[in-house]
Amino acid sequence: MYIGIGQDTVIKDKDILGIFDLDNTTVSKATREYINTASKNGECVTVSFEELPKSFIVTADKNGRNVYISPFNTSTIFKRIKGQKI
Repeated sequence: MYIGIGQDTVIKDKDILGIFDLDNTTVSKATREYINTASKNGECVTVSFEELPKSFIVTADKNGRNVYISPFNTSTIFKRIKGQKI
């Protein structure tokens, strides 16, 4: 199943490794370094251009790892995965 994560971007739910709240997780230096490293390696995709980013989603598939920066909060993404209407 495909999940919309903002700005007409969709990802496969089976590729999701984790969904994280930016406010809570970026307090940690390790998380900030992880996102910075992904960005430097070209693995970071920002799908939040006009809105403030609220979450990041880590995915992996046969082509490698990606970190998506999304304007949706984690509960919205979880509801979409479970197939609930928002």
